[in-house]
Amino acid sequence: MATHFLGDTAVLLGRSLRHITRSVDTIITTTITPIAMMLLFVYVFGGAIDTGSVSYVNYMLPGILLITIASGIAYTALRLFLDMKGGIFERFQSMPIARSSVLWAHVLTSLVANVISLVVVVGVALLMGFRSGAGVSAWLAVAGILILFTLALTWIAVIPGLTAKSVDGAGAFSYPLIFLPFISSAFVPTDTMPGPVRAFADNQPVTSIVNTIRALFTRQPIGTDIWTALAWCAGILIVAYIFANISYRRRIS
Repeated sequence: MATHFLGDTAVLLGRSLRHITRSVDTIITTTITPIAMMLLFVYVFGGAIDTGSVSYVNYMLPGILLITIASGIAYTALRLFLDMKGGIFERFQSMPIARSSVLWAHVLTSLVANVISLVVVVGVALLMGFRSGAGVSAWLAVAGILILFTLALTWIAVIPGLTAKSVDGAGAFSYPLIFLPFISSAFVPTDTMPGPVRAFADNQPVTSIVNTIRALFTRQPIGTDIWTALAWCAGILIVAYIFANISYRRRIS
């Protein structure tokens, strides 16, 4: 059964990846917005924001990486929506393939596309002066957190991809996710914010994730932020996975 699932997922993943290679503009589009934000904040606003001894491009890159992921997962919802409307799912149901492999193929495609986008954004950040003394283990930890965050948001994206009534509805859910890093420690220290805003910023998932990645990049003590970040990512992933599968079973039943 596991071999059957893995084989079916691999075949469907290849199909989805071929669609991406035929429309490279998808990845370009998802990187343009975060790169434009990075340029704007570093070269326009960066000089007015006090981040201590840390250069502003180093300070804000973790938040930009999360925005890159939030921008990219909107296309997962769009691809799912188009497959649903195009009748692809009905055809798959008539074939001897594992049903869950259809969703996993889309999720893994999102993961691959987002990893490519993240590499491009980090490359641009390096050209802008980003530097890190982090070792291999720290970089692997950052990669692990970003992958877990990508999987969590991608499973969220699956839900509107299956349930939306229009193309606009399938992608609109990502806007609040893109906006969330702005009310966090991603771009400015939270202690500069008014009380209620600071309380929200300090206790939402983006802040703990950003703080963890920033500490790993700068080789600073991580503290409890990493456990909070992992708990948020794992919790969101589990809940989103459950609701996504419920939505999927309702659509194909």
